[in-house]
Order: sequence, then structure tokens, then C-alpha cells
Amino acid sequence: MKKIISIKVLDAVTATTTSNKIDVSGAKRVGFLFRRANHASGSTAFSVNIGGEPLETVTPTMLACNMLITNTANTNSQTLTRVASVTLSADGDAYAWLDPSVICTFVSVTATETTDGTHSAWVILEVEE
Repeated sequence: MKKIISIKVLDAVTATTTSNKIDVSGAKRVGFLFRRANHASGSTAFSVNIGGEPLETVTPTMLACNMLITNTANTNSQTLTRVASVTLSADGDAYAWLDPSVICTFVSVTATETTDGTHSAWVILEVEE
């Protein structure tokens, strides 16, 4: 049976911030919800770092992930859109998923602020019970 786990990794931060590393080793799929609020000007760029070292590694090496699949509208003839980051320039939410071809044990999320706003992010895991 499948179970969905949602982990809030950034909670209304007001400056450029990187979350703690989250163990995703048992997940079948990894998704992200990004939120910008209290917008007056500027934007927030959300990016994801991944690591593949064993879980017992205290400080795993984390690298930028350029394999996020966005919720971008396309036609049947187009392939999925893969990006390095998702930018929100107004109050709102955006979803992205880690490309299923990516194998990793850890993820972290960075919200890079330009000007103002609050920035939140969730990691959403699909796991087997």
C-alpha cells in the first residue's frame, strides 16, 4: 500500500535559506511544494540539492539538481520540462517533482530571496507501507 508523507522543510523564512537534508532513500517518488507569500516586489527562486552517500554519512556532499520536472503546460508532442529551479514572482504555490531517473539518498531545498516575501517548502514522499 502506498503512503504519502509531507515534510515542511522551510517554514515562512524571510531570507535566503537552505533546509536541512531529508532522507528520501525509501521513496518511490519525491515531489516538492514551493510557496511565496507576503509579496511586495522581487521573487523567490527555489532549487533542490541532492546527495547519494550512505545514510550514516553525517555531512553528505550535496549537489545542485537540474532534474526537476515542473507543472508546466505542454502538448502531447512535447516532453516533460526539466529545470534547475522554480521561481515565484508573486504570492502563490508551485509544484515540482524529482525526475524518476534520479537516484539519491538525501534532498535539501534552497529558497533564494530577491527583495522580500516569506518562503516555505515541503518535500512530498511516496513510500510503500
